[in-house]
Parts: sequence; structure tokens; C-alpha cells
Amino acid sequence: MTTVLVVDAANVVGARPDAWWKDRAGAAIRLYDEICAADLAYDTIVLVLEGEAKKGVPAVKQRGLRVVHAAKDGDSTIVAEARAAAATGQRVTVVTADRALQANVAAVATTMSPMELIARL
Repeated sequence: MTTVLVVDAANVVGARPDAWWKDRAGAAIRLYDEICAADLAYDTIVLVLEGEAKKGVPAVKQRGLRVVHAAKDGDSTIVAEARAAAATGQRVTVVTADRALQANVAAVATTMSPMELIARL
């Protein structure tokens, strides 16, 4: 069974008080670079970007990492990505601290806190 990690980038970036709000695109680049450099035990990582953060990293797919630009809001894109992966039999983990989002993916995914991911980066 393959594993998929769906990352709520806004939640992970927001977990660090490093003035990310002054440069959302730059914060997205830093998170993207950290994920690229990390040895995470997932077959596929989906990094979901929304709003100004989309200006930092293009929507790309490379070596098990896919960057998705949310067309509307990040949460609905994260739910759609988690459901699509689960529907193909993949084991899904969603990184978010958003309780409503956690509830929306509970039937198809486990969840991980942003700080747990940050500790692994």
C-alpha cells in the first residue's frame, strides 16, 4: 500500500512565529525547500498552497512531491486530494491543526499536527 502525505501549507507555515505573514510566498518557498530536503517516509507528498503563497512555488510534480494550487480555498482542495488518494487504496495522512478540516478527512485519512511535521523536517 502506498502512502500519501497531504500538507496544509498555510497551517504548517502558521505554526512558526517567524514573520511569515510579511512574506507568504517566501514562507511557501522555505517550506517547499524543507520538504524537498527531508527524508519523509511517504511515497507521495502533496503540498497544498493557497492565496499569496501560490506566488512562491509553481504547481509542479517531481520525484514524489506534487505542489497543488488551491483554486478556491485550501481546505476543500485538501479534502479532495485526501479523498482521491484514499479512493485509489492509498493510505493518507493530512497535516493540519484545523479541527474542522480534521473532521472532514477523518473517514479517509489520519492526521498529523504541523509541529509533528516540522520536527521531521
